[in-house]
Amino acid sequence: MIVDCYTHFWESPGRVGVATQAPGQRVVTTLGSCEAAAVDAGPERHLAACEPVDKAFVLGFESAYLKTQIPNDQVAAYVRRHPDKLIGFAGIDPSSPREAADAIRRAHGEWGMRGVCIAPAAQDFHPCASTAYKVYQLAADLQMPVLFHSGPYLAARSKMEYAKPVLLDEVAREFGDLKIIIAHLGYPWVNETLVMLAKHANVFSDISWLLQQPWRAYQALISASQYGVTEKLLFGSGFPYTSAAYCIEALYSINHLVQGTNLPTIPRQQLRSIVERDALELLGIAPANGNGRPQPARQMLDEDA
Repeated sequence: MIVDCYTHFWESPGRVGVATQAPGQRVVTTLGSCEAAAVDAGPERHLAACEPVDKAFVLGFESAYLKTQIPNDQVAAYVRRHPDKLIGFAGIDPSSPREAADAIRRAHGEWGMRGVCIAPAAQDFHPCASTAYKVYQLAADLQMPVLFHSGPYLAARSKMEYAKPVLLDEVAREFGDLKIIIAHLGYPWVNETLVMLAKHANVFSDISWLLQQPWRAYQALISASQYGVTEKLLFGSGFPYTSAAYCIEALYSINHLVQGTNLPTIPRQQLRSIVERDALELLGIAPANGNGRPQPARQMLDEDA
């Protein structure tokens, strides 16, 4: 199974979900600068980009601090139209814990969304804030993995000191049953992320947004191989800034960079395992029923009997 663990969708290019930028202002991502208004993440382009994969996570986004949003109801409605392919993750802003808890319950119970997305740097809170702990506990109780956006995908007002992966060490210790995904291998703090993967059984990371920078991607992946944490890496494309097809090809071609040198290569089986890893099983995400919602536990048990 191929699962793309990092894609975005929005109804119009203006809803880029990174900042309250003026028209024509440039947005900085790990892929360089791009015109916000030119980024198309509409349904036709998104579905075409998801063609090579079996499942794709579609991530919402919410930031009161930046006054920006990729609405969960729009993400959920889009996912419901394609339940066999898409899995919704709710964008949650823990800076208002009561509203965040209500949003999680609605996303899970009403819309069948299966995970939570949080961006401390873009939401102006420390990952270990007591208000955020209430959100983590609810996500753990509902068995919803939490994806943390790291350094990239941030506006100028974002606070990168809150994006460092090592800040999640306390969260991983306190919530051992909570599945944590660090986006983009924690770039630019890749080494911190690798240590977190090695230390905590419940921490994973996707490789989205790295593969358009082949040398940095090679360095990150060879380090992961040498750390012995490749099995904790999840495939992710980073759509709309790139596609699954491009990323799969780039991943399988990564060793071409060091052909004819004495530098080590990444075993092809490890590269293949990243692409084909069953992230749904690893993250404890239940299969969907015909409406795209998680199956009730009793129903799943009956089917297994």
